[in-house]
Amino acid sequence: MTKSTDTQSTDTSSEALIALLSQNKHEGSSRRRWWLIGGGISVVAVLWLAFSGGNGQPAGQFVTEEAVVGNLVVTASASGTLQPTKSVDVGSELSGTLSSVLVQENDVVKKGQLLAQLDTAKLKDAVSKSQAAVAAAEASVALAQATLAETTASLNRMRQVAELSGGKVPAKTELETADAARQRAIASLASARADVVQARASLKTDETNLGKATIRSPVDGVVLTRKVEPGQTVVAAMTTPVLFVLAEDLAKMELQVKVDEADVGNVKTGQTASFTVSAWPGRQFPASIQRVGLGSTTTDNVVTYKTILQVNNDDLALRPGMTATATIVTASRDKALLVPNAALRFTPPGEGAAEKERGLVARLMPGPPPEAPKNRPVAAKGSGDGQVWVLVDGQPQAVALKTGVSNGRQTEVLGGDLPVGAAVISDYQAAKK
Repeated sequence: MTKSTDTQSTDTSSEALIALLSQNKHEGSSRRRWWLIGGGISVVAVLWLAFSGGNGQPAGQFVTEEAVVGNLVVTASASGTLQPTKSVDVGSELSGTLSSVLVQENDVVKKGQLLAQLDTAKLKDAVSKSQAAVAAAEASVALAQATLAETTASLNRMRQVAELSGGKVPAKTELETADAARQRAIASLASARADVVQARASLKTDETNLGKATIRSPVDGVVLTRKVEPGQTVVAAMTTPVLFVLAEDLAKMELQVKVDEADVGNVKTGQTASFTVSAWPGRQFPASIQRVGLGSTTTDNVVTYKTILQVNNDDLALRPGMTATATIVTASRDKALLVPNAALRFTPPGEGAAEKERGLVARLMPGPPPEAPKNRPVAAKGSGDGQVWVLVDGQPQAVALKTGVSNGRQTEVLGGDLPVGAAVISDYQAAKK
């Protein structure tokens, strides 16, 4: 009896222990679930505070600038070198030794003026030889004419005798021989005359070469470069050796610049420009666009286009070869509404953070996304080329604009609800902690 009672007590104790363990396990699982939920809420709260600054509006100060009416000038910069409008390389087509050089650099020369002289001894000999050849050819013509006259007279006598004799004498073969001799005389005369033409052509060539031994100026201008000295041997082979470089008129020059491909679309013929040179610091020289090249040049992966600027150099202050930096006026606006470019790039800090916040909360928390705070900046209505933000009751308000040209610091406003003098936001300065 006692043993049975002990067994029942043991069973009861085991059931109580199992129930207690089951209850503790259930309470532990519930406790872990609540810890996880609480941890998730804490993470969301921390992220909310990080993105919103704790109250939905970042603390700090907006920097504003006024939209003003003013003049806007858009320019493009390019560099290049000054060159004469027309320069001529004076060379020699003949080989020989320079017997004299008669001009120096910077000398003013006239068209046809003697610049240098080659040794002409051999050329004169060639002319004399050609003259003798012409005389010999002309003598051959005279001899051929005499031969033709002789053969013609002989043939005529034979024909007269044959007519008087009734064809008995001379023989037919003799008449044919006399006629052939006359034809040969005619051909010889034609050949002699052709030799005269050929000899005269050779004489003219030699006389032309003799004339080319005298180097003369082809234009009125100034000597920029002298590359030879008396006694120097000139060799004219595949290329013509350059003896002098002449500039036709230094009062009119051209500036050859390389315009970057990013600016060439705005550079047009007739636009005004100005440039500076190192020789005259602080002085601006006026110029105008004369031609914009269609062909490109690539240097170090940079594509440029050759552009010619017309330059007046009445005081001869500019010289060929000077390096110049040009500023080309590609657009000009008078009394235009202007806003700073920084305002077009500005976005309030809370605008981007709000989007991140809503996306993160939507992923972590089920249900509809939280509503935006009432003091969040309102996006601009409609569409335009850009937008700026203005302060309305202390809060950023977006305004859509239609923009025009820009000089890199200010941009022209062509349309939009932006009044003159409006304070547009260009920057945001966070509060110091």
